Amino acid sequence: MSARITTEHLRRAAVVYVRQSTMAQVMGNLESQRRQYDLAGETQAKGFASVTVIDDDLGRSGSGRSERPGFERLVALVCSGEVGAVYCIEASRLARNGRDWHHLIDLCALAGSLVIDPDGAYDPRLVNDRLLLGLKGTMSEYELSLMRQRGIAARDAKAQRGEFRFMLSPGFCWNEEGRIEIDPDEHVADTIRLVFAKFREMGSARQVFLWNCRKPAG
Repeated sequence: MSARITTEHLRRAAVVYVRQSTMAQVMGNLESQRRQYDLAGETQAKGFASVTVIDDDLGRSGSGRSERPGFERLVALVCSGEVGAVYCIEASRLARNGRDWHHLIDLCALAGSLVIDPDGAYDPRLVNDRLLLGLKGTMSEYELSLMRQRGIAARDAKAQRGEFRFMLSPGFCWNEEGRIEIDPDEHVADTIRLVFAKFREMGSARQVFLWNCRKPAG
């Protein structure tokens, strides 16, 4: 057992924070989920008084651009003083933006909670541990920025070659020549034409919406 984990920590709860960034990862990357959930067994083996698994943020990015009820719940538990340690398989699971990361680390320092990952146990109250946690958070944020840059570069390269395809509005599709056209389904095409005809007639998207709500079904 790490020397950082004291009897005082063990008398409190351990929290295992489980997160994956997208629903595609949730559905396809089951090994990552398994590794994260397995941390609960590790905390029990260490002898913590209780274990809480927070997995409300599966399918939610840690970039700070979307709400994370699970992270908010984690912060609330740490603030309560009932958490002895926060477990994660890597820093990026907790946050990929400096604001959330450093806010959590500050709260852990105030509450005397450890942050534990496969590399070791860190006490945010200790200068060296806090330095290492800061580096982990910075690297996680940089990694996200790097992935964004790679994605944008790949998108721009496809666009320059004329191969970039983006999601179209309902009623439109890409043809084999890479051009946008009305859906070949005649019913869909007639509906699209009718909507545009009504817009030209009424001159207002709101009036077209109201007309659509009033007209009989079928």
